[in-house]
Amino acid sequence: MELSKILVPAAVRVVGQFTSKKRLFQELAEITAQVHGIQSALVLDGLQERETLGPTGVGHGIALPHARLEDLDQIVGLFIRLEKPLDYDSVDRQPVDLVFGLLAPKDSGVDHLKALALVSRTMRDPAVVTKLRANTDPDKLHAILTETRTTAMA
Repeated sequence: MELSKILVPAAVRVVGQFTSKKRLFQELAEITAQVHGIQSALVLDGLQERETLGPTGVGHGIALPHARLEDLDQIVGLFIRLEKPLDYDSVDRQPVDLVFGLLAPKDSGVDHLKALALVSRTMRDPAVVTKLRANTDPDKLHAILTETRTTAMA
């Protein structure tokens, strides 16, 4: 599995700021609707439902909101770089400025977990994070995220 298969350039955005986690989730849902044709309400509900199980703010200014959705036929990624960090209730209580959303089909099983592991490994790489924070061009951000990072597929 490669991030370039999950994350298309149109799903990478730079946004000034959000006033709440819910507003961030709404933006992720709107991007999904625009880029992948999935109803934004389904995405928003899925992300919010998953967040009630525990925070997806993994620390160091990074959040990995994710959900499994009925109307999806492939795993898709979304990336938002925030110019002004958002209080996200992360595990380390630090505000978030890098958000990689991951949406998977309801029945994706282990593929969803492999994709989440790939995204998590990528976002834990200090060199990647430094480059992401140093750039505001969505095309450059996409290139940084998709530089030959793969995980074995079963």
